[in-house]
Amino acid sequence: MLIARALLDELIAHAREEAPNECCGVVAVEFDRSTAPPSQAAVGSAAVDPALRAVSPGGSARAARVHRTVNTAASPLKFEVDGKELLRVIDAIERDGRELGAIYHSHTRTAPYPSQTDINFAANWPGVEWIIVGLAGGEDAEVRSYLIEEGQVVEVAIEETAM
Repeated sequence: MLIARALLDELIAHAREEAPNECCGVVAVEFDRSTAPPSQAAVGSAAVDPALRAVSPGGSARAARVHRTVNTAASPLKFEVDGKELLRVIDAIERDGRELGAIYHSHTRTAPYPSQTDINFAANWPGVEWIIVGLAGGEDAEVRSYLIEEGQVVEVAIEETAM
């Protein structure tokens, strides 16, 4: 995912504001389909039916906006998003002509790597990146992104852009 420094800073700020609890939210993306090779079927594993993906196939995903959500669990160990709130956010993303590109949350006590809970939850969101903001290391936040499909975790690059 291509993401502007300002949006990365927003993810990190959200994580710090909610600490010691985990924060959560989603990232809306836009696609530059001109960069997709004609044979590219979809982001992530081709084993998932493209009709079930949250994001459109092909192209480079560019983060367009961060949508904060409330962690209804209010916990340092997990996050939960109210289904109605998530639906409102996804509707707003689609009204803006964008797509759901990532679900983000923070790990305040562990490294930014998907937990088994994250992996289980990701089964319902094929093609969506999982961005985790790690705060366990102290002052410097560590931001990582993963595709999680069929229980397999693959780290994907976060490429910082100027805008």
